[in-house]
Amino acid sequence: MTSQYWHWQGQNIHYIKEGQNPDYPPLLLIHGFGASTDHWRKNIIELGQELEVWAIDLLGFGRSAKPNWQYTPDLWRDQLSHFIKDQIGRPTILVGNSLGGYASLVVAHHEPDRVAGVALLNSAGAFTDTTPLGSKPQNQVTKLFRSAIQSLLKQPLVSYGLFQFVRQKSQIRKTLKQVYLDQSAVTDRLVEEIYRPSCDQGAAQVFASVFSTPQGKTVDQLLKDITCPLLTIWGEGDPWMNCKARSAKFRNYYSNISEVFLKAGHCPHDEKPHEVNQAILSWIKEKFS
Repeated sequence: MTSQYWHWQGQNIHYIKEGQNPDYPPLLLIHGFGASTDHWRKNIIELGQELEVWAIDLLGFGRSAKPNWQYTPDLWRDQLSHFIKDQIGRPTILVGNSLGGYASLVVAHHEPDRVAGVALLNSAGAFTDTTPLGSKPQNQVTKLFRSAIQSLLKQPLVSYGLFQFVRQKSQIRKTLKQVYLDQSAVTDRLVEEIYRPSCDQGAAQVFASVFSTPQGKTVDQLLKDITCPLLTIWGEGDPWMNCKARSAKFRNYYSNISEVFLKAGHCPHDEKPHEVNQAILSWIKEKFS
């Protein structure tokens, strides 16, 4: 795997390419908040033995540029859509974890001709009647609390202080241990891979923008206009979301769906890479042969 860069909107975007197979659609792996292409290192090589695999750092993360822009779902939609058009060159299967899953749905909703399928791994994004992680209905107190937090994060000193706290290696390790069932997967290398991009110029402004920007379309609004095959892979031990309840909502709004549940946390591709890779491969061979 070698780092490559694509120039988009005046900014350098980091990506990786591995393997080739014209018989199946290519894959584009999209990381979650605070992560990068590094988070897919256990998947890229194995998947690349049978498929054409691309992985990208969203603008503001990883080795991609971190300009002082407003970071919205529409920004990442445009980045991913243009990358498929300019670099990959044919309809692509989007594979997204957490924030990357939500970004995948946004692209599939707005640019269906560029998306062959979507695979979601503990995808983020609110349904109309739930919190962003889809666990419990929002009451008025919850909504007011969320609004207050967003207002606080618009204060530069508050946002900067919180960023400096959460980027500490000890705090990164603590958070990972909370969301990984397999504690042995929380390695020094993983902590360093998440910490390193936080040292880049502009990283604090990216953090502030992401948490103070209004939400985009809800997941049910996105799903109603998507027609491509959809795979959901759930790390059912995820403490940030009720995967069973969230799975039921996906099935309620979308019929063309396949599901896999694994004994893992929020990042099943990193905890159970071989099982995730095989689930993706099996789904692709079933749906695209």
